[in-house]
Amino acid sequence: MGVSPFAGIAFAIALISLLVALYPHTYAPPASPSPPRLFTVQDLAIYNGTDNGLPILLGILGSVFDVTKGKSHYGQGGGYNHFAGRDASRAFISGNFTGDGLTDSLVGLSSTEVKSVVEWRDFYVRTYVFVGKLVGRYYDGEGNPTKYLKGVEAKAARGAQLMEKQKKEEAKIPGCNSKWSQDEGSEVWCDDGYPRLVQRPLEIALTGKMSKRCACYKETDLDQPGLEVYEGCDYLSKACRL
Repeated sequence: MGVSPFAGIAFAIALISLLVALYPHTYAPPASPSPPRLFTVQDLAIYNGTDNGLPILLGILGSVFDVTKGKSHYGQGGGYNHFAGRDASRAFISGNFTGDGLTDSLVGLSSTEVKSVVEWRDFYVRTYVFVGKLVGRYYDGEGNPTKYLKGVEAKAARGAQLMEKQKKEEAKIPGCNSKWSQDEGSEVWCDDGYPRLVQRPLEIALTGKMSKRCACYKETDLDQPGLEVYEGCDYLSKACRL
């Protein structure tokens, strides 16, 4: 007479129950990861490095990181202490570490500048421990990304795309060689072609600031509009001192 398959299942269940009873820690289900903590501005301010009994935290684009292992930099007297206990996202690119410069607002920054702030956040993701989110500009009271954060990330992505496009376009016309010495100053030169200053339209569009680069053009292309000869440099000179 064959053994019922249900008898085997029942035996397995009984065996598992016995093992769980004998070795509860071995068979305990894995703990669910705790959700990220939600900080208020006031909460985050406590973790500014002044209390040695507390970790040092900083925020960037609303993400909060434990930077205690970098205490020599972020603690009291450290060169980056102005970032501790707050979200000073703008200062990562502006370099303004006082007063209104220590803000999380990126209003008025160019696409490339916003991209740089996002890259700073990515650096902290790789280097430090993410511990939570700051409720306010970038995350709402439930920890969901706000429209502002989505807009910042979209702007950074556009900046990255335009920079890649600029890189490909400029690769078609090689850049000048350059050197500098205290005695002789700066010099640019071309091994093949003639040095010309040319505007970088995508860079100008990204930053809102005038930007030029030195590129090497062949003699047949020197009549293109927008090419500038360096001041004091002969029209067909292959090297120019600045």
